[in-house]
Amino acid sequence: MTRLDELDIPLIGAPMAGGPTTDALVIAVSRAGALGMLATAYRPPEATTASIAAVRDAGVSAFGVNLFVPDEPDLTAGAHDALVAYRELLQQNHPGGEPGPVEVEPHDDYPAILAAVTEAAPPWVSFTFGLPDARDVEALHRRGSSVMITVTTAADARAAEERGADAVWVQGPEAGGHRSTFSVAETPSDTPLDTVLAEVRDSTPLPLVASGGVAQGSDVRRLLDGGATAVGVGTLLLLADEAGTSDAYRAALTDPAFDETVLTRAFSGRVARGLRNRFHDTYASDAPAMFPAVNTLTGPLRRAATAAGDPHGVSLWAGTGHRAVRPGPAADIITELWSQATS
Repeated sequence: MTRLDELDIPLIGAPMAGGPTTDALVIAVSRAGALGMLATAYRPPEATTASIAAVRDAGVSAFGVNLFVPDEPDLTAGAHDALVAYRELLQQNHPGGEPGPVEVEPHDDYPAILAAVTEAAPPWVSFTFGLPDARDVEALHRRGSSVMITVTTAADARAAEERGADAVWVQGPEAGGHRSTFSVAETPSDTPLDTVLAEVRDSTPLPLVASGGVAQGSDVRRLLDGGATAVGVGTLLLLADEAGTSDAYRAALTDPAFDETVLTRAFSGRVARGLRNRFHDTYASDAPAMFPAVNTLTGPLRRAATAAGDPHGVSLWAGTGHRAVRPGPAADIITELWSQATS
């Protein structure tokens, strides 16, 4: 078992689904003395199994794997109509492209992915978007995996403890990417990370990981002093040599024109923070709160924009500390951040 308080560097590379988190990035972060986390979302079970094997074959023993807990699908006629309307809007504005299909009840790979992860028994398994079933937590524990659950409130942290979590990942509103609310329709709180961390710290004795807006070592130091056992970093790794961040995404992160982050449902149906672009401005007010159904609709359009190098058509997930991103080896980014935190 890998204890968070035994890490040489108490930092965790956030699992960034959709491409940025690669096997090489996880290996580099863990080799630096921190904890790399694989992302399973949008990948078939066999790909996750192969990634876990690749990390282990590289000699890495301290790492984790993240899963998205699925929401119950909204099967009402109103939900279907909202998706149809959103698809028609996308089609109207992208006459040369074709949105994805309307899938109110999408194919669910979660059981197969969870089974593959449980069988592989990585040191850590984290869950985002909700609570895993208690029987699944017990199965992971029997295999020797520790379980972490991502929360955005103290109430969710208490629920995670009751569910058998070994640690809680506290995500603030400053964090890039999807907010880990336990319901897709929930409007996330805008309570700052430091306040949420203090509330969670007073609610549970479990080890805490804090993430959101980390830009420099002083942020790491502040969060550790505020009760976190480790600090999660994601945005700061987007330009790492080992990251799978697309060229369009990389260009936007260093373009002064992209100077604002916003919360949006436009790309996936779930609230997520990213760099403001035309896609958000055009669709944010019309996107229904349905995940992954909206993600399926926008997928082909996002892929086409990525291929064309158009940053205004892709989801540029980034936290409020995005101005601090820089290219280079992931190990250098991790060790420099920790050096700042301890100097």
